Amino acid sequence: MKKNMGNIDRGLRAVLAIVMAVIYFTGMVSGTFGIILLVAAIIFLATSFVSFCPAYTLFGINTCPKK
Repeated sequence: MKKNMGNIDRGLRAVLAIVMAVIYFTGMVSGTFGIILLVAAIIFLATSFVSFCPAYTLFGINTCPKK
């Protein structure tokens, strides 16, 4: 897996994942949508840690400044 995410992208994903988790755990969202939101937060956090997004490879996106 080659890195395809830059630092800004990784940071935004991490912040968004934290916000989504807080929304879920404070009870603002529940049910099926809450579970989907929590799963998305986990995926965002995981992809930000490894600097690789599988969806980016499908669409040919690369935000990493290093080639």
